[in-house]
Amino acid sequence: MLSDLVNRCRPLPADATLLVLGAGFSGGHLAALARQLGTRVLTSVRLPADSSDPSTLRFDSQLNQLPDPAQLQGVTHVLSTIPPERDGQDPVIRCLGDTLQRLPLQWVGYLSTTGVYGDRQGAWVRESDPATPMQERSQRRLACEEAWQRFDGPVQILRLPGIYGPGRSPFQAILRGDLQPIDKPGQVFSRVHVDDIAGACWHLIQEAAQGRRPPIVNISDDEPAPSAQIQGYAAELLGITLPQPRPYSDASQTMSAMARSFWAENRRVSNALLCEELGYTLLHPTFRSGLLDCWKAEGFKASAASASKAASERASA
Repeated sequence: MLSDLVNRCRPLPADATLLVLGAGFSGGHLAALARQLGTRVLTSVRLPADSSDPSTLRFDSQLNQLPDPAQLQGVTHVLSTIPPERDGQDPVIRCLGDTLQRLPLQWVGYLSTTGVYGDRQGAWVRESDPATPMQERSQRRLACEEAWQRFDGPVQILRLPGIYGPGRSPFQAILRGDLQPIDKPGQVFSRVHVDDIAGACWHLIQEAAQGRRPPIVNISDDEPAPSAQIQGYAAELLGITLPQPRPYSDASQTMSAMARSFWAENRRVSNALLCEELGYTLLHPTFRSGLLDCWKAEGFKASAASASKAASERASA
């Protein structure tokens, strides 16, 4: 949980200000961590719920609704989570690049996707591997990565696999009876808990201050796994038995094009640079730890003792 991160993170200097462009699921977690550590935080949304809040800025690139440059004075750290535009341009670079260039930036992070590696037929990928994106959405991400790499500033590209966390877990789908496991032999997916995205970003900020800032970093957990295995563990925590996995050859016939595109790629994402070379310790190194955290955070506490026992038994098996 976020409180676990707070307890082990060092605050930034008192004069630091973090700007999170796109404070959704991932960006919102970093913003929350920073605030709990005493850092001044500015966030952007398309339409602020409270227009009187000076820490919430309106940014809508399509409508040309931009923050006043005066609102960004003092920003020292930036995280952009905003996706590419349809033509592959990065909306932050296009609309705010010149303004950001004039700020005393110490770190700039851009959340991208491990989809830029393309299909590797289950092989491990590291940051030194070439980007060969297959999907159009990943090609747009790579174009944005390249735009950020041309930006004259302390930029790090942070490549993420599937993101999960409280509110984005399999539990509700299992309880509704909507989840049908799928079996595709040899297929695995990498993933990362949202708390580790926030924790890794904070760690990378601290490392950059010490002069260690590799241009690209994967943020993923230690254990790529088949989706049916993750879903089965989630069902075990709930005390529910899932249907037998359906063969992918059958399930794909009724999948959307988007769903089939996810299953078309198979890779294992290495976090060796982040964890071994840069020294970040994952809060949730496997899906077991991460799902148990989601299970607790989402309110499934009635049988916490049995769930913890199940987790322990599975981990030692």
